[in-house]
Amino acid sequence: MTYPIDAGHARSPDPTGVRIASPALVHGAGMWRVAADSGELDLNSSYMYLLFARDFAATCRVALVEDRVVGYVLGYRRPDDAQCLFVWQIAVDEDQRGRGLAGRLLDDLVDSAPDGSPPVRFLETTITDDNSASQRLFQRLARTRRTSHETTPLLDAGHFPDLHHPERLHRIGPLVPASDRPGHT
Repeated sequence: MTYPIDAGHARSPDPTGVRIASPALVHGAGMWRVAADSGELDLNSSYMYLLFARDFAATCRVALVEDRVVGYVLGYRRPDDAQCLFVWQIAVDEDQRGRGLAGRLLDDLVDSAPDGSPPVRFLETTITDDNSASQRLFQRLARTRRTSHETTPLLDAGHFPDLHHPERLHRIGPLVPASDRPGHT
């Protein structure tokens, strides 16, 4: 099935055929499938993925092969700090892992502020202590951006109404906008 891509933000496919774009409503089901197939993520309701694709498309990205969602990142600007992007969830299909796609999704999201929005200066996310893949991903982002990466406790097990591991807050920044980095044209 072919779905239209949001013309507001879509990149050409890379040599492997992966295209990064802002999601459209029709990508919500694909994002939910990627999360469900991961077997590791907290699976939110399909409704939530649909709403993120519709209401927060400017702060989310999908990775598409042809028109199939093979990865995504969900985020939003913090209501009390528009320069802070909170990354809610990031996932990549198993057959696409190991190719740097999660990092590309994050880079694309961080480097593209919608018209009229301030650039992203800080990125926040929460990660459980047993999620070493996510920890490495965000450590690598801080390292390649040559900026600080601080972790602090945020949500302990007692905050959750169900069985859930504590989530530590990871804060990366300050981030330099792509237009201000050396070598950017």
